[in-house]
Amino acid sequence: MPKTVWIINQYAGSPHIGMNFRSYYLAKELQHQDHHVTVFSGSFSHLFANPPKVAKTFTKERIDTIDYIWVKLPRYRASKSAKRLLSMLLFALKLFFFNPYSLKKPDVIIISSLSLFPVLNAYLWSKLFKAKLIVEVRDIWPLSLVELGNISASHPLVILLSWLERFAYRHADYVVSLLPKAKEHMVAQGLNPEKFIYIPNGIDLEELQHPQPLPPSVVSELPRDKFIVGYAGTLGIANALDYFLEAALLLKEVPAIHFVLVGNGSEKEALINFAQTKQLYNVTFIEAIAKTQIPSMLQYFDVCYIGWHRYPLYRFGISANKLFDYMYAQKPILHSVEAGNDPIADAACGISVAPENPQAIADAVMTLYAMNEQERRLLGERARTYVVEHHSYRALAQRYSALF
Repeated sequence: MPKTVWIINQYAGSPHIGMNFRSYYLAKELQHQDHHVTVFSGSFSHLFANPPKVAKTFTKERIDTIDYIWVKLPRYRASKSAKRLLSMLLFALKLFFFNPYSLKKPDVIIISSLSLFPVLNAYLWSKLFKAKLIVEVRDIWPLSLVELGNISASHPLVILLSWLERFAYRHADYVVSLLPKAKEHMVAQGLNPEKFIYIPNGIDLEELQHPQPLPPSVVSELPRDKFIVGYAGTLGIANALDYFLEAALLLKEVPAIHFVLVGNGSEKEALINFAQTKQLYNVTFIEAIAKTQIPSMLQYFDVCYIGWHRYPLYRFGISANKLFDYMYAQKPILHSVEAGNDPIADAACGISVAPENPQAIADAVMTLYAMNEQERRLLGERARTYVVEHHSYRALAQRYSALF
C-alpha cells in the first residue's frame, strides 16, 4: 500500500542543487511506487553548488514531484570547521520547532546520517505518529571522527555521538547501511542483528540514459588522440588523488597516455601546483561540470580511475557514487583500494591495486593500455551489466519499500 514517508537528511540535495543525491533518487523512485515522500534538509552544505534561497526558518519547495522542507542554516566555509558542527546542532534544534501536524501523518520516518543529532527528532515523531523508524547509516559516526579525524574516544563530542548511535540502533525498526561489512560494529554497539539491512548507493537509469552533452568549450580542453585515464568528481583529501598524479609522473615519458581530472575541491590547488612543479604535461585539469553531463564526459575516457587512502575504517566497506557512474559508462575501471568489499573485483570489470601506491597505479595503467580494444570493451560490458543488476535506484527503492 502507498505510504507517507519522511526522510530527514541534513545534506540531501538534488541534481539542481548539488550533492548529496541519494535521498533525492530514493525519494523519486519511491514516488514512482506511489509512496508520498517529504525530505527535510538543511539550506546550506559545502557540497551544494546552488544552495536554495530561503528567508524563513522553514521553506517548502517542490523539486521534481518531491516535497522538500528546507531548514534555514548559516553558511560555513570549510567541511572541517566549528561552524559546520554548529549547523548540525542547529538543524536538529530547529526541527523541534517544526509543526509536524502541518504535513500528512507519516507511516515511515527515515533518518539518514552522517549527522546523528536529528535521531532524537525522528524518534519523537515516530512515537507521536506511530510510524516505523528506519536509521540509514552512510558514514559510521563517531567512529569516523576517531579513526579518520584523530579525535580521542574520550572527547565529549565523541561520547555524545556514541550515545546517540547506540540510541538509534536500540530504537530503530531497521538500520540500513551502505557498507556491507558494518553489521559487526553495529551489533557491538547494541543493534539487534536481525535489524541490519544492506542497501548500497546506486545509479538513476533514467537520468543516465538521457545525459546532457558537453559544451564545445569543455570538449576542446580534452587531449586528442591520447589514451585517457580519467577521474571525475570531488578533488578532496578522501579521494587520494596525489597518488594518481604521482603515477602520472612515473608515466611522464609515455606520450600516448594522458591523465584528466574533472572537478573542484579542497585539494585542487595543491594538485595543480604539484603538476606544474613536476611539469606534468600529461595531466589536464577541467572545471566541474553538471552531474547530468558526467556520462558524456566519461565517454571520452579510455579508463576511469578511483582511489582511496589506506584507512582501517574501510574494513566495513565502500559505496562511492562515482564508482557506479563509471560502471554504467561501460569503461574499464582502475580501482586503488583496500576495503571490506570491491565492486570492481566482484564484477571483474577492471583492475584493483593497493592504495597509496603510485607504481601499482602506473603498472595497471600500462596493463590496460596494452590490452586490445575488444578486451577493454569486454571489461566495460561486465561493468554495465553488474551495476544495472545490483545498483539501480529503482531496485534499491523496492528493497526499501519492502521494509515499510
